[in-house]
Amino acid sequence: MTLIKSISGIRGTIGGRPSDNLTPLDAVKFASAYGKWIKEASGKKSPVVVIGRDARISGAMIQSLVQNTLIGMGCNVVDLGLSTTPTVEIAVPAEKADGGIILTASHNPKQWNALKLLNNKGEFLDGVEGQKILDAAAAEDFEYAEVDDLGTVSERDDYIDIHIQQVLDLKEVEVEAIKSAGFKVVVDGVNSTGGIAVPALCKALGVEVIELYCDPTGHFPHNPEPLKEHLGDLCKAVVEHEADFGITVDPDVDRLAFITEEGEMFGEEYTLVACADFILSRVKGNTVSNLSSSRALHDVTVKHGGTYTAAAVGEVNVVKKMKEVNAVIGGEGNGGIIYPDSHYGRDALVGIALFMSLLTEKKVKVSELRASYPSYFMGKKKVQLTPGMPVDAILEDVKQQYLNENLTTIDGVKIDFENEWVHLRKSNTEPIIRIYTEARSQEQANQLADRFIAELEVIAQQHA
Repeated sequence: MTLIKSISGIRGTIGGRPSDNLTPLDAVKFASAYGKWIKEASGKKSPVVVIGRDARISGAMIQSLVQNTLIGMGCNVVDLGLSTTPTVEIAVPAEKADGGIILTASHNPKQWNALKLLNNKGEFLDGVEGQKILDAAAAEDFEYAEVDDLGTVSERDDYIDIHIQQVLDLKEVEVEAIKSAGFKVVVDGVNSTGGIAVPALCKALGVEVIELYCDPTGHFPHNPEPLKEHLGDLCKAVVEHEADFGITVDPDVDRLAFITEEGEMFGEEYTLVACADFILSRVKGNTVSNLSSSRALHDVTVKHGGTYTAAAVGEVNVVKKMKEVNAVIGGEGNGGIIYPDSHYGRDALVGIALFMSLLTEKKVKVSELRASYPSYFMGKKKVQLTPGMPVDAILEDVKQQYLNENLTTIDGVKIDFENEWVHLRKSNTEPIIRIYTEARSQEQANQLADRFIAELEVIAQQHA
């Protein structure tokens, strides 16, 4: 059982002992700390906070705890109920709110939940903001409102519809062309709020939808992370229904993956590549993804005359870099699309609309579209270290050995070789070094990872 505290929120497993898990006491403590921060940041006695949640089983309990704690802090709450992460993100500025909290553990299994914390732009907190909340929670340094100053709650059940309309209104989304295409899709909503939002978007675009696991009960029918090994039922259903493609999202609808008409993975890494290909064909500009994302985005960006920039891992880091280089699109290789013309947050609904627009423009099958992109394969492994090992010193030794290569050190060490790359970064929660590789074949990617595992083990022995 686990409780993970970070600048972007608190995530943990339900039940167990306080401070070891996400218990009611922990939910109240961190909601109190956020309430203190939002009052100080806004300078308001009664700031407004938007709250929404995914459909996981513990969601109603955690929302009640968090919501009533904020009321006790004197905050006024806008309750979106069952919602998605990007929906809450767009609702914060739309409501002129001072912040927002999304109750979701994203792709984690059902025993997990989390408080994801937003600022008044509907964006994740940066390191300075997040640290203030962690410090307040650790010190239990907060003061509750007196009875006449308690906050209020207003309920809104229309924000998913508002979100969908905003997607339809985006300049580059080819609504009429999509309606004319006659697409048939299978949607796996993993029995969370994607089962509400994704079919509704597809129907608004005139797309025929076969719903698979779209009942938002929170009883996930499979591991909710949208990876190949979890999507056998969706792959099978696409073929059985002779659908044009399949769509799947994680429980809070900020990650997106597609299945080809042949029942094969389009590739989670290639969700962003395809959407960027479409936008860059319309608007010249730059792109950003994190260091552990596929080189294919770089290749597509250069093809369109733009500049690709890598950011440190983490959505807040990608957003910051996108703003710095004025990127027209960006995101993460885990299927996260960030399109600034909508908002600075990963948004599967935006990704679906851009992907469908690309298909109508190119007039190809999804498998043909995938074949048109550079083909890369990724490996993800790790090296277990003895607790207390100097991880930073070990990574510094790796850096020194490869000074003649193309190095990036903003987040661990990334080494770009001519036809492949390796990214080494330490875990924030375990004594391990994560190893991400990419090459022209799966065998080469695995061999590169194994090579660096061996090198790291030798270096670690020198520090023992």
